[in-house]
Amino acid sequence: MKAVFLTDSSFIKNNSLQQAERYMFRKLDKLIVKAFIGPFIATFFITLLVLVMQFFWLYIDDFVGKGLGTNVIFEFIWYQSAVLVPLALPLAILLSSIMTFGNLGESFELVAIKSAGISLLRFMRPLFFVTLFICGIAFLFSNYIIPVANLKSRTLLADIVYAKPAFDLKEGVFYDKINGFAIKIGKKEANDSVIRDVIVYEQGNQLQDNFIIAQRGIMRVTEDKRFLEFNLKDGWRYQERGSSTSGTEYIRINFREYKKQFDLSSFQFNRTADSVNKNNEKMYSMRQLEKAIDSIKKENRQVQLQMERDILGPFHFIKYVDTAWAKQTDNPVMTAKNFNELLPDSVRASVNLKAKGLISSLRLELSSLVNTMKERERNLRKHLIEWHRKIALSLACLVLFLIGAPLGSIIRKGGLGTPMIFAIIFFMVFYFSTTTGEKFAKENTMSPFAGMWLSTFVLVPVGLFLTYKAMKDSQLLNKEFYYRFAKFIAGWFR
Repeated sequence: MKAVFLTDSSFIKNNSLQQAERYMFRKLDKLIVKAFIGPFIATFFITLLVLVMQFFWLYIDDFVGKGLGTNVIFEFIWYQSAVLVPLALPLAILLSSIMTFGNLGESFELVAIKSAGISLLRFMRPLFFVTLFICGIAFLFSNYIIPVANLKSRTLLADIVYAKPAFDLKEGVFYDKINGFAIKIGKKEANDSVIRDVIVYEQGNQLQDNFIIAQRGIMRVTEDKRFLEFNLKDGWRYQERGSSTSGTEYIRINFREYKKQFDLSSFQFNRTADSVNKNNEKMYSMRQLEKAIDSIKKENRQVQLQMERDILGPFHFIKYVDTAWAKQTDNPVMTAKNFNELLPDSVRASVNLKAKGLISSLRLELSSLVNTMKERERNLRKHLIEWHRKIALSLACLVLFLIGAPLGSIIRKGGLGTPMIFAIIFFMVFYFSTTTGEKFAKENTMSPFAGMWLSTFVLVPVGLFLTYKAMKDSQLLNKEFYYRFAKFIAGWFR
């Protein structure tokens, strides 16, 4: 009975210890997740705002002075923000992970956790799963939402870029944005409706020019904003009539009142249908990309076979060549030292001339076919690049987390100062390696797989190295360590 009681008590004790351990780990997991969520949300929206502003900085000249409504601008910002989400997520995870582990290290919570026998990898595990979840969201976003947002934003951006500037008449300056007219107004009243010293130059064709000069008038835009109306008073109209063969007739007409309309329909912002850009590889999901890649490969093979038939077609002797014919010992072709020995002297000149003409025509045809094939191969590579991009950008969140978490535990600095510097450095490495790899893949210097995964190949060893150093409590980024080391070297030299 005593042995049974001792066994039961030890079992109860071990069970209670396991429950206490699970409860402690559950509390630690909640602690690290709560410490990560706040900085991640803040840095994500800040990063997204910076990327959107950087995009607007490139296209600011195309947006200014075109009279765009606020609804059009906010619609474009909405679509462009969705396009930039896969690029903002890795930077947000990198910065927030550095801040989270830096804050825990600065407040010595990380030291207390390690002293309790909990390894850094176990402490990183909940955030590892959170990052995997974010990677899944990033992939779904890239596969289903980004193609639609890309289609909408590209179409809207093209409409904005090609839209004409808003109608704006300035005093003393010829305005020539209306097709076929140039208008100059000497002075405008405060309400902009009364105008004085008006000159209207009208070009009907290259041989005839018409002028209207008026002392004053009233300018207004119709209610539907399609026409600009000038009600001119006290002026002259100069007109040319005739042609270069029958002569030119000059007419001058004085008027008390003259009405002139200008069509402003070209100044209205016109929306293009989304179907115009739907065949771009950036507008496809992974399933659509796979179908397009298969179709392009089949077409390229067919084009290549057709090219071979077109190039080898003029050579009639090709169809007579086989292995048995080449192995004949008494074959004169096999025993001849050069091609001229097979031809009589009377036909050598004509044969050489025909051969030169055939080679010249084939060279031109071959150059055109090579350019066509290069363009087709480039199109195939662009589709493969987009296919790999959807996966590579999603897993970039995990790669940058493997850098940010150990880096934050090493530097042990929270806030936005030191973490921001390291985050910018590693994100620049990630961005430039991705951009360089994509460029090399497009130029066929690297394969699409190697080009789009170049940043992963570069950063994963760095993340593993930093994780190893963080587990060993390395002083890799401790300025006091380098200060003591420099002091030791200086003393050694003295």
